[in-house]
Amino acid sequence: MTKITDLLIVDDDETLVRVFERLARERGWSYQIARGGDEAVQKLGKNVFAVALLDMKLPGYSGLQVLEYIKKNKIPTEVLMITGGGSVEAAVSAMKQGAYDFLTKPFDNIERIALVIQKAHERYEMTQKLTQLERQHSGSTSYEDIIGKSKKMQEIFSTIDAIASTDSTVLIYGESGTGKELIAHAIQRRSKRTENPFVIINCAAIPANLLESEFFGHRKGSFTGAIADRKGLFEEADKGTVFLDEIGELPLPLQVKILRVLQEGELRPIGETDVRKVEVRVIAATNRDLPMLVKKGEFREDLYYRLNVINLFIPPLRERAEDIPLLAYHFLEKCSKRSKKKIEKISVDTLQALQNYSWSGNVRELENVIERGVVMAKEDILQAQDLPAKILGESFYVDGEVMDADLSDLEYQKAKGRALGSFNRAYIGNLLRLTHGNVSTASEKAGMDRSNFKKLIKRYNINIDEYRHSSRK
Repeated sequence: MTKITDLLIVDDDETLVRVFERLARERGWSYQIARGGDEAVQKLGKNVFAVALLDMKLPGYSGLQVLEYIKKNKIPTEVLMITGGGSVEAAVSAMKQGAYDFLTKPFDNIERIALVIQKAHERYEMTQKLTQLERQHSGSTSYEDIIGKSKKMQEIFSTIDAIASTDSTVLIYGESGTGKELIAHAIQRRSKRTENPFVIINCAAIPANLLESEFFGHRKGSFTGAIADRKGLFEEADKGTVFLDEIGELPLPLQVKILRVLQEGELRPIGETDVRKVEVRVIAATNRDLPMLVKKGEFREDLYYRLNVINLFIPPLRERAEDIPLLAYHFLEKCSKRSKKKIEKISVDTLQALQNYSWSGNVRELENVIERGVVMAKEDILQAQDLPAKILGESFYVDGEVMDADLSDLEYQKAKGRALGSFNRAYIGNLLRLTHGNVSTASEKAGMDRSNFKKLIKRYNINIDEYRHSSRK
C-alpha cells in the first residue's frame, strides 16, 4: 500500500519553512520540504501527499503553475495557497482553480493555521473514501438487495446463510425503517421454500375485527358480509412462508390461534367446525420490546418463546454510519432514474452531512431525503444545499466549526452568498431542532426579534413542521 505523507511544504522562505516544520512536529504530521516549484513537481510525481502548502511566489514553477500541474494530472492532494496580504485576489483565483483554501502572511494565529491544515487533511481523507466508495458502488455491494458493508450487517448476512435452509421460526427486531421486511425476503429467497408462497401480513394494518378472517379465512354466511367461502392468508401460504410484520400489535385472543398454528400446524376458519392442516414457516418482526409486553400481560409468554427460536437484531442506521454512503449512492441511482435526471455523484460535504445526522427514521428516512435532494438538485452532483434544513441543522457543525462548503468553482460573491445561506439554514435548523419547532424560544436563543427570525425561516424555505413532528417521534 502506498505510504501517504501528511504535508508537502513548498516555500523558499526558510523562516516560514521552520514555522511549518515545528507545527508539523508538534501535531505529529509527516512532511517533506520543497524549496521551489520544480522540486515540488518532482516530489508530487514520486510521492503521495494529503496536503500541499504552496507559496504563490516560488523559484522555477510558480505556486499557481504547481497547482495547475496537480489538477491537470488529477493528483488528489488538497492545496493550501500561501500569499501576502496584497495578493488575496490571486489566492481567490487559485481557489477557483481548485485550491482548498489560502493562508495570508504574516501568520499571527498558528492555531488557526493548524486548524485549516487539519480540515484540508480531513477533506483529503473524505475524498479518498468517496473515491473508494464509487469503486465499490460500481461492483457488488448488496446481499439479496440489502445494502451494507459494515461489520454488523455482515454478521447478519452470515446468520441468514446459517438459518435460511432450516424451518425454524425467526423473530426480527429493529426500529421502524431499518429494513426488517428485506431481511425476511432474504431468508425466504435462500430457503428451500423459495419456490413456494411468501405471504406478508402487516398485523398493525388490518382492523382488529377483520384479523381472524384475514388470517384463517371464513365460511359463507358465517358473519355479515361473508358472501362466499374464503381462504385465509395462512392457508394461501401452505408449504411456504408467512411474514408477520409488527407482531407486537396482535390482540391477545388471536395470539392463541397463532400459537396453535405454530405448535400443531392447525387452523379453523370462521364458521367451520373442522380444523385444517397447514405447513408454513413463520418469520415475525417487531419494533417493540416483546419481553416487556409479556411482563405487562399484553403478549403471551408461550407465543413469545415459540417465536423466539432464532432472533435477529437489525441495527439502526446511526449505528452503521459506514453504510450511509453506499445506501445514499444506491438511492441516488434509483431516484435519478425515476426522476429522469442524470445525477451520478454526491459531494463530499453532502456525504459528511448525511453521516453526521442521527436518522431516527433509519434507511427509509435516508431514501426520502435522497429523493427530495434529487428533485431539488440544480446541478449534476448532489450538494448539501439540496438536503432538508433539519439534516444540515444537525450536521453542519463539527467541533464548533462550520464545515467548509465546496465553493471552489464559484466567483467570490457567489461563494460568499452560498456559504452564508448554508450557515443561516444550518443555524436556524439547529435552533428549531433543539426547541422542537418553537419559534419564540428559538428566536430568543438567537438573540433576535421573533418577526425577523420568522422572516429568515420564510426566506430559506424552512418547514417548521418537520421539527415539530420530530419531537413527537
